[in-house]
Amino acid sequence: MRIITRTVWILSLVSLFADVASEMLYPVIPLYLQEIGFSVAWIGLLEGVAGFTAGISKGYFGKLSDEKGLRLPFVKTGYFFSALSKPMLAVAAFKLWIFFARTLDRLGKGVRTAARDALLSKEATRETKARVFGFHRGMDTLGAVLGPVFALIWLYYYPGGYTSIFYLAFIPGLISVMLIFLLREQKQPASTLARGNFFSFFAYWKIATPPYKRLVTGLALFAIANSSDVFLLLKAKQVAHNDHTAIVAYILYNVVYALSSYPMGVVADSMGKKKVFLFGLCLFVVVYGGFAFITSPLLVYTLFIIYGVYAAATEGIAKAWITNMAHDQNTATAIGFYTSLESVSSLLASLIAGFLWSGVGSAYVFLFSVMVTLVAIVNLGRLREA
Repeated sequence: MRIITRTVWILSLVSLFADVASEMLYPVIPLYLQEIGFSVAWIGLLEGVAGFTAGISKGYFGKLSDEKGLRLPFVKTGYFFSALSKPMLAVAAFKLWIFFARTLDRLGKGVRTAARDALLSKEATRETKARVFGFHRGMDTLGAVLGPVFALIWLYYYPGGYTSIFYLAFIPGLISVMLIFLLREQKQPASTLARGNFFSFFAYWKIATPPYKRLVTGLALFAIANSSDVFLLLKAKQVAHNDHTAIVAYILYNVVYALSSYPMGVVADSMGKKKVFLFGLCLFVVVYGGFAFITSPLLVYTLFIIYGVYAAATEGIAKAWITNMAHDQNTATAIGFYTSLESVSSLLASLIAGFLWSGVGSAYVFLFSVMVTLVAIVNLGRLREA
């Protein structure tokens, strides 16, 4: 049986090109926003609003996808919104327009995520899901490697050429949308849940299986420990006293993440998703514990390499694990419910991290994450893998 099907390949390439577009802007957006007059507080508010929009919309659009029995319209629309938002950032520099463009980008992620993951789940069996999701995450993360590299090369030859990067990012974004038109689908049976308002996806909790509820509760607890990677980058800069170390370490992390995702999926399918996921959480404890006390720039690179393995052992595998517990007619709703809860929990995690960093120091940010993750490990360790 062919595990990586044509559909999986195309969706993975779609994610690769979309991530090239997004990550081209990763090292540029904070610099550009400051150049046009955004303070650090405004940047934080912008990213918080955009992230919350993506998070809370995943559940709604996941349920809507199940109701329609279709995935591709949501995948196309979501990637198109994200592609369109890139050049919009360069069109005008006033705050309301920038908020609209960034929110449109994140809304695109909210529209597409659950429907795309439901398509990936359908392409796999229970025994191959970790490999399928791992392969997709690997290709997606390869885009996160190439994007910053392209941006750094462009800025090397054209210093200060921020706005031109926003227009260039539209090209891989548009390619990602065009690739989706190579796919076809048949309408599936509609959702078993009744229609409702924007928050009606919460009704899935009533019909979810007990193992799903326990798993999602444990994952949400961990999400509260897993604050934005920005704090790791800030700590790296604090230790090394330069931006170069943080950027190179981030690229290195993505390289390891991309290369490890599929092998971790293979191991999870053979040894069990729970074992590999818990191994990943243990690596997270090592990394965050290390960042609490780190003083050597060399250790920054070491910890980011370990962090790449952690990400490969958890990101795609969590979704594979969840879809094995979801109802077939509500797969996108189950994924959307989890990803919405995860996004809101991650926003809370970043707010807590920000207060701890400002109030008592950076070490406490990472020690808090270590303690909460240890509780999550105990919680998830009690589950039986379905």
